[in-house]
Amino acid sequence: MEYVVAAVLGYLLGSIPAALLVARRHGVDLRRTGDGNPGAWNALEQLGPRRALPAFLGDGAKGFGAGLAGLALAGWWGGFAGVAAAMVGHAFPLFAGFRGGKAVMTFVGGMFALAPLAALVCLAVCVAVTAATGFKWGARVAVFAFPFVQLALDPVAHVIATGALMTLIGLLFLVRSRPRVDAGVPHAG
Repeated sequence: MEYVVAAVLGYLLGSIPAALLVARRHGVDLRRTGDGNPGAWNALEQLGPRRALPAFLGDGAKGFGAGLAGLALAGWWGGFAGVAAAMVGHAFPLFAGFRGGKAVMTFVGGMFALAPLAALVCLAVCVAVTAATGFKWGARVAVFAFPFVQLALDPVAHVIATGALMTLIGLLFLVRSRPRVDAGVPHAG
């Protein structure tokens, strides 16, 4: 029963369209600009780093909150259920017509709850790579490095669960990365 409660709470948290709300505050509809993705990365591209920071923090907070709630209710696997459900909620949000993003930042926030040491190491990797090449590469390297770092610090079963969450992100990228056409101008998604 605790796992179900963790999943429901996670889904509801994930359904809060943080990046859409942040962008709307600045007069931007993320669904109609850039790649049309209502997530933090499109907010960054449309709003710039300073104005998009709350979108990144909001999307991450959804996964972090869901992970903490699940941990409190049912231990690590409850946390995993909460984060997984938050990612599904971000991708198919109840509060935004089931049209959501790809859940990368929700995953990142969840990993700070479930594997905080590995998340901190990857944050340091992100900062270092960002300083050398820019945030675009820093963020990607850190996310892709996460399961390898986690493998050195956490039980293998946890790393396998992380792989399942990353597979969900990959599937969302496959499904949602079709070229978008607005006013006759194709946009890479």
